[in-house]
Amino acid sequence: MREFELPGEDAIIRKEGQRLIIELAPPKSLLAVLASLPNLEEDFPPIEDRPAEPASSLPSPASGGG
Repeated sequence: MREFELPGEDAIIRKEGQRLIIELAPPKSLLAVLASLPNLEEDFPPIEDRPAEPASSLPSPASGGG
Protein backbone atom coordinates (compact mmCIF):
# COMPACT_ATOMS: atom_id res chain seq x y z
CA MET A 1 0.00 0.00 0.00
CA ARG A 2 1.48 3.32 -1.05
CA GLU A 3 -0.07 5.12 1.92
CA PHE A 4 2.54 3.47 4.16
CA GLU A 5 5.51 4.18 1.86
CA LEU A 6 8.38 6.13 3.42
CA PRO A 7 10.55 8.53 1.42
CA GLY A 8 14.19 7.54 1.01
CA GLU A 9 15.82 4.14 1.22
CA ASP A 10 16.66 3.74 4.93
CA ALA A 11 14.30 3.08 7.82
CA ILE A 12 14.58 2.28 11.51
CA ILE A 13 12.48 -0.55 12.92
CA ARG A 14 11.99 -0.78 16.67
CA LYS A 15 9.66 -2.57 19.05
CA GLU A 16 7.71 -0.82 21.82
CA GLY A 17 5.76 -3.37 23.85
CA GLN A 18 3.59 -5.24 21.33
CA ARG A 19 4.00 -2.54 18.66
CA LEU A 20 6.46 -2.57 15.79
CA ILE A 21 7.45 1.01 14.86
CA ILE A 22 8.91 1.77 11.43
CA GLU A 23 10.21 5.29 10.90
CA LEU A 24 12.35 7.18 8.44
CA ALA A 25 16.06 7.01 9.26
CA PRO A 26 17.69 10.38 9.92
CA PRO A 27 19.77 11.71 7.02
CA LYS A 28 23.42 10.73 6.97
CA SER A 29 25.96 13.36 7.88
CA LEU A 30 28.05 14.84 5.09
CA LEU A 31 31.14 13.12 6.54
CA ALA A 32 29.40 9.72 6.38
CA VAL A 33 28.40 10.31 2.76
CA LEU A 34 31.92 11.43 1.81
CA ALA A 35 33.45 8.41 3.58
CA SER A 36 31.26 6.08 1.50
CA LEU A 37 32.49 7.50 -1.84
CA PRO A 38 35.18 5.58 -3.75
CA ASN A 39 38.71 6.99 -3.91
CA LEU A 40 39.68 8.80 -7.10
CA GLU A 41 42.37 7.00 -9.07
CA GLU A 42 43.11 10.06 -11.20
CA ASP A 43 46.38 11.98 -11.31
CA PHE A 44 45.97 15.71 -10.86
CA PRO A 45 48.49 18.28 -12.07
CA PRO A 46 50.71 19.85 -9.40
CA ILE A 47 49.47 23.14 -7.94
CA GLU A 48 51.92 25.90 -7.09
CA ASP A 49 51.64 26.73 -3.39
CA ARG A 50 52.28 30.47 -3.26
CA PRO A 51 52.37 32.48 -0.03
CA ALA A 52 49.27 34.55 0.70
CA GLU A 53 49.35 38.20 -0.29
CA PRO A 54 48.62 40.81 2.40
CA ALA A 55 45.13 42.30 2.20
CA SER A 56 46.12 45.92 2.80
CA SER A 57 42.92 47.29 1.24
CA LEU A 58 40.66 45.65 3.85
CA PRO A 59 39.91 47.41 7.16
CA SER A 60 41.29 45.73 10.24
CA PRO A 61 38.76 43.99 12.54
CA ALA A 62 39.77 46.34 15.38
CA SER A 63 38.56 49.41 13.48
CA GLY A 64 34.98 48.10 13.25
CA GLY A 65 35.11 47.52 9.53
CA GLY A 66 32.07 49.51 8.57
